[in-house]
Amino acid sequence: MSIEPIVLSKPVPLSCFTEFRGETSEVILPKKFTFPFYYEPHPIALLACEELQDRIQNEIVWAYNFGLGPQAKEQDIGKMFGVLVVKNKENKLGYLSAYSGKINGENLESIFVPFVYDRAGHQDAFTVEAEKLHDISKAIAELKADPQLAETKRIFEEKQHDYNHKLAKEREALREESKKRQQLRQELKGSLSEEDYKKLHQKHAQESINDKFKYKAYDEYLSNKLALVRSDYELLYTKVTDLKNIRKQKATKLQDQWNAQYNFLNSKGEYKNVIELFKDRRPKVPPSGTGDCAAPKLLQYAYLQGYKPIALAEFWWGKEPNSKVRKHKYYYPACKGKCGPLLVHMLEGLDVDPNPLLTNPALGKELETMYEDDHLVVIMKPAEFLSVPGKFITDSVQERMLKKYPAATGPMIVHRLDMSTSGLMVVAKSKEVHKSLQGQFLRRRVTKRYVALLDGLLDTNEGYIDLPLKVDHDNRPFQIVCHENGKHCRTKWEVIERNKNTTKVNFYPLSGRTHQLRVHAAHKDGLGTPIVGDDLYGKKKDRLYLHAESIAFEHPITGEQIEVVRPAEF
Repeated sequence: MSIEPIVLSKPVPLSCFTEFRGETSEVILPKKFTFPFYYEPHPIALLACEELQDRIQNEIVWAYNFGLGPQAKEQDIGKMFGVLVVKNKENKLGYLSAYSGKINGENLESIFVPFVYDRAGHQDAFTVEAEKLHDISKAIAELKADPQLAETKRIFEEKQHDYNHKLAKEREALREESKKRQQLRQELKGSLSEEDYKKLHQKHAQESINDKFKYKAYDEYLSNKLALVRSDYELLYTKVTDLKNIRKQKATKLQDQWNAQYNFLNSKGEYKNVIELFKDRRPKVPPSGTGDCAAPKLLQYAYLQGYKPIALAEFWWGKEPNSKVRKHKYYYPACKGKCGPLLVHMLEGLDVDPNPLLTNPALGKELETMYEDDHLVVIMKPAEFLSVPGKFITDSVQERMLKKYPAATGPMIVHRLDMSTSGLMVVAKSKEVHKSLQGQFLRRRVTKRYVALLDGLLDTNEGYIDLPLKVDHDNRPFQIVCHENGKHCRTKWEVIERNKNTTKVNFYPLSGRTHQLRVHAAHKDGLGTPIVGDDLYGKKKDRLYLHAESIAFEHPITGEQIEVVRPAEF
């Protein structure tokens, strides 16, 4: 489906293309464009980011402080910024700048590229429908605040509780009668003739049937009385429900109208809007803010101006948010939830770096056996080695163990380590041993110790971290802190040694969640110091400096305590 390009609501500022201030003649430009979902910034993109950061800090007058400095408020947080290195129509090298979302409700002009679609510039077309939604919400609030509805609800819930209590008492009474009949039959079984005992049993069976009919009639009687109260309540509340359904339908329609205005170009000159790009994804409804992130805005502007994209990089500027790990001046990939479908389309026609996550990182690496008997084996997993098969790569600890022990039964893998984490893993050779070991993990009877090198210095020597985690659904596999819906996570830690700019610590996870130690180390409410080499929550290096060096458990067959230690190589 082809859609004509939108008309920008404001004149495009001429200053969006920025020439480099620094010398670039010695920098070798990349042969392929940046793969946006996992990358190390190219030197030319780093230079552009450094220049933009200097402008943000020293040249642009902001009405927003990004949570930095003495005037920052508790609710102030930072922003994601991005640069796109390009060549303009005159083949001159420069870069474009953008930030995700809005700042104080507006897209600042100056050097930043405009929105793909500026809602503020088209407000009149949607004002009427938006006002209708507001009126419906106001009506819902007034209905819910009606004293009559509140009183009717109170009476209904009170009666419902009373009737449930009466039914429960009746069921208990009938159970007692049944027990008495059963006890009487047992007492008289030896003293009654076979004929008399049969008659007694038939009498009791009939009494049991009568009790059931009696209970059913009582249940119907109470239900009919409750229905009268329920109808009064539902009659009032139906108005609220109907209005909510109308509001939902109108909101969905309005959102679709918004999304239809977001039309994205690719290098081949083809347009697709947000609705088209999300139609084959689940959920099909795009996340809030889709289309307003830095990367799509940068590429859209470049295509509209006829610029050639060279390299992309995005960095966080300002205070860390409460949920996600975002460090000041750290580089991050484009999000997959909002930007995934957009960028896949927008990059069509460009020669893009291959996805590094499709390359098997375990090639040439071996699993070292640290302990083995007839029932289980403890292996040493190298860093950058999958525990179980992934979506695209099957080579893993599980695959290699299945090949090495073809007679083994059950899933073998008892627990997992992150691909980037090195260390000890327990593997069961039978289904029974696997079940026993998993039970120990679930009951927290397995003791694990990790060693990590942190990218910074800690002030205290030990403590506990309690931060509940859940997956970031808009950007898997990242985890976020969520006190409302996150799973309980607790980590004990202690300092081993401090060096000039790093701290070595022991971690004792008291729960086992995905990326638990990495997030607990990096998050501002944890240690606030990422693990060295953490490519998700910190800065990429030669490896993730996290190692599972000790594990202790009860042997499922012999009952003896097994402890295996493999010191870290850092």
